[in-house]
Amino acid sequence: MNNLITHEQDNPVSTVSESAAAFLTVDEASEGQRIDNFLTKTLKGVPKSHVYRILRSGEVRVNKKRINADFRLSLGDVVRVPPTRSTAVEKTESAVPATSKFEQAIIYEDDAMLVIDKAAGFAVHGGSGISRGVIEQLRLERPRAKFLELVHRLDRETSGVLMLAKKRSALVALHEAIRNNQTDKRYLMLVQGEWLEPKKRVVLDLQKYVLPNGERRVNVVTDVSKDKFGERQTSETMFRLLKNINNPVIGKYSLLEAQLVTGRTHQLRVQLAHLGFPIVGDDKYGDFDLNKFLTKHGLKRMFLHSSVTKIRHPLTAEKLELIAPMPVELNKFLLKLEKE
Repeated sequence: MNNLITHEQDNPVSTVSESAAAFLTVDEASEGQRIDNFLTKTLKGVPKSHVYRILRSGEVRVNKKRINADFRLSLGDVVRVPPTRSTAVEKTESAVPATSKFEQAIIYEDDAMLVIDKAAGFAVHGGSGISRGVIEQLRLERPRAKFLELVHRLDRETSGVLMLAKKRSALVALHEAIRNNQTDKRYLMLVQGEWLEPKKRVVLDLQKYVLPNGERRVNVVTDVSKDKFGERQTSETMFRLLKNINNPVIGKYSLLEAQLVTGRTHQLRVQLAHLGFPIVGDDKYGDFDLNKFLTKHGLKRMFLHSSVTKIRHPLTAEKLELIAPMPVELNKFLLKLEKE
């Protein structure tokens, strides 16, 4: 497999086959992964029921020992995979990289991390009618990459800082930092209306739901008694007023900076809409008539941008400040508001 190397045994087999057992040595890409997940990824096309059956039967061994499905692999472990028919397709060294879409958008890169300035309009991953997202595209552009995973998500119409991990150890460390609120993520947004408070802490309970067409939505839980299944999650954001803009033709708007304390789905969009200050251009929670009006004045997208992420490097603990400048189209619209 592309993220594995073979282990020299008496009759080593380099790939899983239906005629002989394979002996695979775990590299950094699979270090820390559960054995069941490792096998599911390795044995593409093999039903999960079969994966768990060969685990239970002891046909899968790690360092010649039987293991449970929740066993976590370490660097250098040797995994014996029994003869198995697999539809996995190997990546070859001659794989040709796809045409680059994100090379010019790289903010930071080393052996552990890749950080890009994602443009609005790109989904971070495929699905729901989207054949290829950022992660799929980057994997095509880097066919020899042993490991590449999203650290977090950005909504399709949100631009800015997007972090990816190039090592499993980096992914685990970054997820832990996010869970423990050891990151400082700042967003810029333009909202409808005149925001007056220089600083405001907003804490609201949010709840996810799904529309009949399958789209995800989030609302604010104002009546706890209606949350029968205890699904609400607390969301917290610190907002700071950057400037008010009063345009005689287009109306009153406010440019805000948001510092995330929690990172719930659609958190900023839902909080601001609930407070009566919807983000302009938001096609899910915004003012739809206003959005249509603003497209005639040059705003073709949601005005929400992930501008700065401060975090310690997942492996070296070095302080990183990852900056994505405000996109040209948003700057242009701001200037238009201020000049007219």
